[in-house]
Amino acid sequence: MQTLLAEKLTEQSSITTDNYAFLQRYIYQESGIVIDAGKNYLLESRLLPIVKQENLSTLNDLCSLLRATAPLPLKSRVVESMTTNETLFFRDLALFDALQKIILPELVSSKRDTRRINIWSAAASSGQEAYSIAMILHEMKLEGWRVQIMGTDLNQKILDRAAAGRYLQIEVNRGLPAKYLVKHFTRAGLDWQINDNLRSMVSFQRFDLRSSMRSLGPFDLVLCRNVLIYFDVETKKKILGELRTTITSKGLLALGAAETTINLDPTYGRVVHGSASFYQVP
Repeated sequence: MQTLLAEKLTEQSSITTDNYAFLQRYIYQESGIVIDAGKNYLLESRLLPIVKQENLSTLNDLCSLLRATAPLPLKSRVVESMTTNETLFFRDLALFDALQKIILPELVSSKRDTRRINIWSAAASSGQEAYSIAMILHEMKLEGWRVQIMGTDLNQKILDRAAAGRYLQIEVNRGLPAKYLVKHFTRAGLDWQINDNLRSMVSFQRFDLRSSMRSLGPFDLVLCRNVLIYFDVETKKKILGELRTTITSKGLLALGAAETTINLDPTYGRVVHGSASFYQVP
């Protein structure tokens, strides 16, 4: 029985060289995500659930459907399945320490005339980054201020989760200080529901980072973390150039710890606070 099951799984996951190349092109065209050669395991782990849901037999069958007249919802599911949604509250303590102690207090001080703050979480996933920033700003007691935090992602399904603001126990256990859990969340069965006062500070919408950003912003702070690593060099340059158009003068961009603007966009100036790096628009 186990042998038959193993043979069935091997049959489902096997993919021809031609179809592998097709998926590489298709995913890049639809999302900008680069799938390198030899990443069969990645395609299998992300796409085999769709093969099963569509009552198909193999990844090759899925490719045939995509090549022909696959309905738009299926095409969207394929692309969304390839996006990485790993996130947690207060991810990267060095960055959030700098935000809490230096960046956001200085931003509030510089905005006392307008009492308006605009922040963009540009790879929001299920919303933990945006809500983490909202918690810090809420602690600063900005009564009478207009604080807007926009979260965007390519994956609509994960954005719906973010907008709902409902998290599993394991999710609130990852990075969220106990004092914030008690103060900003309400128990909802086995889950935790973020309170409305924080949800009102944050909005979510689908956005492809390869698109023009000239209608967005201006933002005082943009966080675009751990997403550029999935793009090729030319796409990275394009995204960094577009991001520049959305950031206010002296505004800051935060990238992932393994990401940089070096050799991609010389316009940004690097600003270091403790162990965290930010990139400033002149």
